[in-house]
Amino acid sequence: MLKRFFVSFMGSMAAIWASVLLLGILFFMTIGVAMSDLNTSAPVKISNKSILYLDLSGVIEERASTPALADIISGGEPETTGLNDITGAIRRAATDKRISGIYINCGGSSAGVATRQSIAEALRVFQQSGKWIISYADSYSQGDYYIASVADSLFINPQGSIDIHGLAATTIFYTGLLDKLGVEMQVLKVGTFKSAVEPFILKEMSAASRMQQEVYLNSIWGVLSEQIAENRHVDVADVNRWADNMIVTENAEHYITVRAADGLYYRHEVEKRLKELTDTKEKDDLPLVAVADYCKDVNILDPSYLPDIRQDKKKTIAILYATGDIVDNGDGNCIAASTMVPQILDLAENEDIAGLILRVNSGGGSAYASEQIWEALEQFKKKGKKFYVSMGDVAASGGYYISCGADRIYAQPTTLTGSIGIFGLIPCAKELLTDKLSLGFGTVQTNANGNFPSLAEPMSPSQQAKMQQMINRGYETFVGRCAEGRNMPVDSIKAIAEGRVWDGMAALRLHLVDDLKPLHDVISDMAADLDIKGYAIDEYPRIHKKWWEEALAMEGTIKERIVRSQLGDAYEFYNAIERVKTLEPMQCRMETVVIE
Repeated sequence: MLKRFFVSFMGSMAAIWASVLLLGILFFMTIGVAMSDLNTSAPVKISNKSILYLDLSGVIEERASTPALADIISGGEPETTGLNDITGAIRRAATDKRISGIYINCGGSSAGVATRQSIAEALRVFQQSGKWIISYADSYSQGDYYIASVADSLFINPQGSIDIHGLAATTIFYTGLLDKLGVEMQVLKVGTFKSAVEPFILKEMSAASRMQQEVYLNSIWGVLSEQIAENRHVDVADVNRWADNMIVTENAEHYITVRAADGLYYRHEVEKRLKELTDTKEKDDLPLVAVADYCKDVNILDPSYLPDIRQDKKKTIAILYATGDIVDNGDGNCIAASTMVPQILDLAENEDIAGLILRVNSGGGSAYASEQIWEALEQFKKKGKKFYVSMGDVAASGGYYISCGADRIYAQPTTLTGSIGIFGLIPCAKELLTDKLSLGFGTVQTNANGNFPSLAEPMSPSQQAKMQQMINRGYETFVGRCAEGRNMPVDSIKAIAEGRVWDGMAALRLHLVDDLKPLHDVISDMAADLDIKGYAIDEYPRIHKKWWEEALAMEGTIKERIVRSQLGDAYEFYNAIERVKTLEPMQCRMETVVIE
C-alpha cells in the first residue's frame, strides 16, 4: 500500500513538474518569437514622391516607447510613436526630396494642448518648404481639428462632423465619498491657490481655484482660437461662433459654407486625389510612409540636414526626459529621483556632453525627490555646462522645482507652469474604523508621538503645528530655489507663488520662463549659445528594456489592467485614492484637471 502511494505520489509530482517545464518552454519560445519579430522588422522602402503619413489616433506620448512584453505576447498594443518622433519626422521631411507632402488622418487622438501645439508648429515649418499638407477625417475632434487646421486642404466625410466647443477644466471632488467612508483628510499647506488638496477637503471649487482656472483657460483658448482662425482664414469671432453654436450638430455642407472645411469627400476619393499628386497609378497602393517607419529610415536626431550645420559632430547636446509624477523610487511612467539623480551626475561627468536640455512634462510629486533632482542639476552646472529646460503640457509645482535652476527656461504659450507651493495630506479613518467597522484599538507607546501618524487617531494640536512648521520650511526652501534660479528677490517670487498655476504667456510676463519655443528651437538656441555648428543629439534615459525586466514587471501591469477593466470609468477614482495612500509627507504637486 505504502509503495503504491509513493509511486503514485512521485508520478503526480513528475507530471506537475513536466507541465511547469513545458509551460516555461512555451512562454520563453513565445517571447523569443515576439522579440525576434520586433527586432527584425524589415525597413520600409521610401521611394520618390512618397507621402509622410501622420495618423492622429490613440494617445500621443511625450516620447516614443517600446511595447510592453504583455502586449507583445498577447498581440495587443503596438509600438507607440511619441511627440519627439512626430515633430522630428515632420521637420526632417521638409528637406527630404523623397517626401512630396503630408497626409494627416484624424482618428481621434488624445494629447495635451501644448503637445498639439508642438505638432502644429512643426507642420507650419514643413509648409515653409513649399510642400503640401492634406488632412482628412470621418469626424474631427477639437484637438485633431486644431492640428489639421494647418493643412492646405482640410477634407471631411460628407456625413462627418467637426467638434469645436472651447475649453473646460474638470476637477473631481472626493470629499463626499470620503465622508461616507468615514475618512477625514488632514491638510497642511502653504499657498492660497494650492488647490491640489481641495478635492479631498471641499465639495466644490474655492473662489481662488475657480479664478485661476478661468484665467489660464481663457488665455489658452485665446491662443487656440486665434491660430485656428489664422489657419482657416476666418476671424476669431467666427471660431467662437462655431463653439457657441455647437457646430458639431450641423450638417457637413455647413462646414464648407463657414470655411471650417474645404471639401466633402469619402476616404477613397481623397486617396485618389493623393495618387494624382504623387503620380501613383490607380491600381497601385499609395506611397504612404508612417512616422514610425520614417524614423527607422532617417535619423531625426541628426541635425546635419540643416543648412547651417557642419557635418563634424564634436559635441553632444543631451535631452533628458522628465515625465510623470516625481517620486523617490519607482519605474515606468514616473520621474524617480533614485534613477534620475545618478543619470544627471553621469551626464555631468561625460566629457562629450556640452549641454543638457531637461524636457519636463510633470505636475510634480514628492518635495524631497524634487529637491534631490534640483541638487543634481546644480552639480551638472558646476561642471561649466549649459542647462536648459523645455516644458511640455505641464511643468508645475515639483515640475517647476526641478526646472527653476536652469540657465534658460522655455515653455509653450499653452504650457501650465508655476504652482509654487507645498502641501501635505494625512488621512484619518477613525470614523470608518471605530464607528462603521466597530474596531477597537489599544496603543502602548514610549513617547508622546510613538504612533504618529495613525489612521485611527487625528493629529493632536501639537502634531499639527509641528507638521505645518515642516510644510512652511519646505515652502521657504522651494521659494528660495526659485528666487536663486530666476535671479529674482524672494518677495517677488512669493508674490506670484502661493501655489498659483500660470499659462506659458503669463509665465513669460512674470519671468518664470525666458521664452516661448518648442523643443527643436530650444536645441538650436543651445547650439548657438555654445557656439557650436557641428553637434549630435542624444536622448536619455535609454528606453531599451531587457525582456526579463519586462517579465518581472508584468504582474503589476496585469493587475492594473484587470482593475481598470472591472472598474471602467470609476478607475480614476480608485487610482486617486490609491495615490493618496502612498504620498510622501510633503508634496509639490498641482491639482489634476482634465482640459477638454
